[in-house]
Amino acid sequence: MEKVYDLIIIGAGPAGITASIYAKRAMLDFLIFEKWLPGGEIANSSEIENYPGINSVSGAELADKMVDHAKQLGVNINLESVESVDLKNDIKKIITDRGTYLTKTVIIATGASAKQLGVKGEEELKGRGVSYCAVCDGALFKGKTVAVVGGGDVAVEDAVYLSRLAKKVYIIHRRDKLRAVKHEQEKMFKLDNIEPVWNSNVVSFNGKEFLESVTVKNKITNETKDLEISGAFIAVGMTPNVDYLGNAVEQIPGGWIKTDSSLETSVKGVYATGDVRDTPLRQVVTSVSDGALAVYALQKYL
Repeated sequence: MEKVYDLIIIGAGPAGITASIYAKRAMLDFLIFEKWLPGGEIANSSEIENYPGINSVSGAELADKMVDHAKQLGVNINLESVESVDLKNDIKKIITDRGTYLTKTVIIATGASAKQLGVKGEEELKGRGVSYCAVCDGALFKGKTVAVVGGGDVAVEDAVYLSRLAKKVYIIHRRDKLRAVKHEQEKMFKLDNIEPVWNSNVVSFNGKEFLESVTVKNKITNETKDLEISGAFIAVGMTPNVDYLGNAVEQIPGGWIKTDSSLETSVKGVYATGDVRDTPLRQVVTSVSDGALAVYALQKYL
């Protein structure tokens, strides 16, 4: 008879890692799957200053600490890609690129990925000047002129980080004010080598083999202009990583998973945590909280 686990956790970012720690402490028989590297999107953050008890830490360092904590408790993170799920029955099926697993409960913790602009030249110059991770690729543009596209927390953090490396940083935003928290904005506006480009949309990324410039259009004047840059970092929001789910659970427009106060989805025994779910705040601290709460709730279900 095929083995049935108490729980399968899909994703090993902050929410999934925390869930695995709580599941281990609850002595549940569980598996945790991760498609890429354990740690999640926080590994791409240059600096985290709002995690309680830690004044400042790089995202990669905090991710490593979380993963090490889980491993020290005996958690084994399986590097398998979940391809599809069957959640219709009491015993759920999780199908990965290596096999099919049965489980009584599921925690979805697959997070979200950076949105693309969908403009001319973006796809062609991806990895050749166009990037979605300032921490990963910023060092490649030391002493050069770069641009950040976006106006939220990540965009402003990226601009501040890049200002330490680049000669000049444009921050291109479609509105006339930023959405980022005031503290980060104040930090950015104090820097002489950051220049905002307000009320502007990116029309195209230009270059033959590598990025050479970006064309922007002012929404107020309808004027277009080219900014000579060597690197562009896109930070315009996230898209939930839910392709493998199909219509298995209820989602709101945009793909975010709908949950109740116990983080249970529209399917009994299936929970969603962290950035992948419909939540007003997507931060490391909220993802960690979600992971703990989901395990607490599913223990009652079991």
